[in-house]
Amino acid sequence: MTRGWLVRVPASSANLGAAFDAVALALARYLEVTDEGEATSENHPAVRAFRQGGGTGTIHVRAQFPGGRGLGYSGASRVAGLLAAHAQAGRSAWEARAEILREATTLEGHADNVAASIHGGIVAVAGGRVVRIPLGRELAVVVWVPERETATAGARRLLPDQIPFADAVFNVGRASLLVAALASGDTDALRTATEDRLHQDRRLARAPDTRAAMDAALAAGAWAAWLSGSGPSAAALVDPADAARVARALPGNGRAFVVKLDEEGATIS
Repeated sequence: MTRGWLVRVPASSANLGAAFDAVALALARYLEVTDEGEATSENHPAVRAFRQGGGTGTIHVRAQFPGGRGLGYSGASRVAGLLAAHAQAGRSAWEARAEILREATTLEGHADNVAASIHGGIVAVAGGRVVRIPLGRELAVVVWVPERETATAGARRLLPDQIPFADAVFNVGRASLLVAALASGDTDALRTATEDRLHQDRRLARAPDTRAAMDAALAAGAWAAWLSGSGPSAAALVDPADAARVARALPGNGRAFVVKLDEEGATIS
């Protein structure tokens, strides 16, 4: 059994508007798991994943971002716990990637957050396959985080079992445009590409402050803004030169910060 390891997993923001459960990006804010320090509760999702992966003994979990805010905390926790079991067995993060994706997706119920946390960057995921989206230009992310939480399961219950055909076509077009715009660097297309008819309006109806934050980001010059995961946080893609100004323009009833994309994904050291 290997000891003295550290697992580091980035936060994530999923959906990016139209690409529901299909596109997510990794944020340079981290959840870490180590075999040193005070034991974290067995009820923590990272510890439960560690046990499921065959881990023994105690682990210590610390995070630079909060749970219940739409920043992929549960996905990062599950990836970290599973990777911790692999670290204990002496395996590298690279060797474990495909297996961790399958196991974490089963635990999480959807693959977008866990795929971004594992691979870093901006990823598209479907059918168990993950592809990093190449970026045509440098970008930064502005995140607005309110004090309240949102339960993902409850937010998903707001969504319908069926949608009109026109709405499906609308989102397929926008999701396709999103990938093309990111890869080509066509930032003028990103605002249209992040429009959505599947989930955002239903969720934002209960979160007018989040909608106000998204509108404020766009008014301040953000290329695109979206409900981060199931919320209540909002996220925006911006020119790095404008990032601080956009963050200052967001409502004062939440915490706004600029964050880079994580390019490395989950690591074991």
